[in-house]
Amino acid sequence: MTDWDERWRQGDTPWEKGYAAPPLSEYLESGATELHRARRVLVPGCGSGHDVRELARHGIGASGLDLSAAAVERARQETPAGGEDYVCGDLFEADWRIGREFDAVWEHTCFCAIDPSLRPAYAKAMAEILPVGGHLTGVFFLTPWDPGEAEQGPPFAASREEILTLFAPWFVLKDERMPTKAYPGREGREWLAVLERCPNPGVAEAAPIA
Repeated sequence: MTDWDERWRQGDTPWEKGYAAPPLSEYLESGATELHRARRVLVPGCGSGHDVRELARHGIGASGLDLSAAAVERARQETPAGGEDYVCGDLFEADWRIGREFDAVWEHTCFCAIDPSLRPAYAKAMAEILPVGGHLTGVFFLTPWDPGEAEQGPPFAASREEILTLFAPWFVLKDERMPTKAYPGREGREWLAVLERCPNPGVAEAAPIA
């Protein structure tokens, strides 16, 4: 298992680009979205907080979550945009959620970083965090490896069909697109999806959005 905190402390962070994910900026600039309408957006695996601050710069309240205390410390040291905060915690544990409510999630590089065996748990965690009517909006890194290259993650590859199947018990696809902007090397390899939380008797429901 990857020791994310150690990698942050050692500066072994090739995923740290120094600015927000281009697909997020492009999406926010495309017009009113479910992220703009959200009361609070969770950014799991937020790292040093670039995407959290990008949301805040658009007037969207956002909270970053990361397993690494070093990453959270760095995020807090960056110049705040206003309206954001950070918490160190394990996405798959419930303790960090106490006193916190979200009606949207922005996913970027958390799903592809976890071991694929944890993906069902990730989907269930999203269903537990979001109320009925809430939205998971994510840019999923589908093909991080070139053809013939050894697929040793993280990041781990995924397919559109796999992702939709994982989330199908709790979410319905509302929108999708291929971003036209990306970090160098990710062009054409990412898929943006907007998934809406639906009622499901198999998961304890959060309060619906008023």
